[in-house]
Amino acid sequence: MIQGGMGGGNTQTGLIFEGQVDLAMFISQQEDYAINEKQEVFFNNKKIARIFKKHKLYDFLKELDINWKECISRKLLPDDSIYVIINNTLHIIECKFQSVEGSADEKLQTCDFKKKQYQKLFSRANVEVEYIYLLNDWFRKPEYKDVLDYIISVRCQYYFNYIPLQKLGLPMIESN
Repeated sequence: MIQGGMGGGNTQTGLIFEGQVDLAMFISQQEDYAINEKQEVFFNNKKIARIFKKHKLYDFLKELDINWKECISRKLLPDDSIYVIINNTLHIIECKFQSVEGSADEKLQTCDFKKKQYQKLFSRANVEVEYIYLLNDWFRKPEYKDVLDYIISVRCQYYFNYIPLQKLGLPMIESN
């Protein structure tokens, strides 16, 4: 389904959706940001966050001495996630790209369940969890109004084409 990707938004203020999003690559291209081989995020040489894709999130759980099998019955594999140290929040980011009718439509309705599963995983470490969809313009169609309203009603979030960095709790460069 992924074609050439979709552009949009302001590359200086948010994570751009381009079919397949790479959070680490995007952040490392921002002024005053750097990411090391461990996927630790630095702003002005101060560690502020860590990025985890898919199975790497479970390495983080091990560091926190949390056995996921004691918390949930099935592994969840986020497209991307970022643990922001400065606000003790894990942001789960799921990217949904659609160009024809398909299964992504129904997956949007699972955010409440998945957010609660991630909350179960990280509650032992007192880490807050946010669940965010990064959507392409396909989902702007009127027939998605109800599901988009539902996402908000269960305290999940969605953005079209980009996520503003400040929504992830990351510092922004002061413009002169």
